[in-house]
Amino acid sequence: MLLKSLGRLAYGEGESGIEAAMRRFTQARAVDSEDELWLVEHEPVYTLGVAGRPAHVLDAAGVPLVRTDRGGQVTYHGPGQVVAYPLVDLRRIGPSPGGIYVKEYVYRLEAAVLATLADFGVTGHRVRSAPGIYVRQDDPFGHAALAMPPALASGQPDFRGLAKIAALGVKVSQHRSYHGLALNVAMDLAPFARIDPCGYPGLQTVDLRGLGVLTTWAEAAERLAVHLQRQLQRG
Repeated sequence: MLLKSLGRLAYGEGESGIEAAMRRFTQARAVDSEDELWLVEHEPVYTLGVAGRPAHVLDAAGVPLVRTDRGGQVTYHGPGQVVAYPLVDLRRIGPSPGGIYVKEYVYRLEAAVLATLADFGVTGHRVRSAPGIYVRQDDPFGHAALAMPPALASGQPDFRGLAKIAALGVKVSQHRSYHGLALNVAMDLAPFARIDPCGYPGLQTVDLRGLGVLTTWAEAAERLAVHLQRQLQRG
């Protein structure tokens, strides 16, 4: 897998944006094209998934809002966040002929984030039916398993006591993936309060700095890249 660190970029729209660049790569690749992993730090932007509801953007406050073709609802990207875009052929991954399917792909992306957090002593958790990785706000370094209560009357998971530290939103076309995940490292979290993060009203967000973990964007990106490469290696 070829690793490309693209630095800080505006998300952009149309043919000049990062999404168009990922789509061009995905459409042009051949059967034997090398998989790539792009690491980016974006300028402030809200992105909305293909079926995302604009009502989940409460107040953009001048931050650009870009409609994308990934899954999921709305999220925020900004300085101090590692955004990873794995451009991989799912048919090559793992030991089984034919590779893996989308559910397993998402599981492996989450596994890479969990391993990255563990490198910093943080225990991340999955929440059923809510892709991404979460931490206990009162005990982010504890190792007890997460016992999720029943869903709220609204139907959404009960996130009380939890905060989201990594978001996922992917697109798979003809077994080839683009878009990816975002890990909060040391950023201004205020823009998250002006949306319903990932479509969940009231969902709290956190970054590594807020948990007391002081690291750089570059170090977090390097560790995340290592774990993604391990999870997505060819069979």
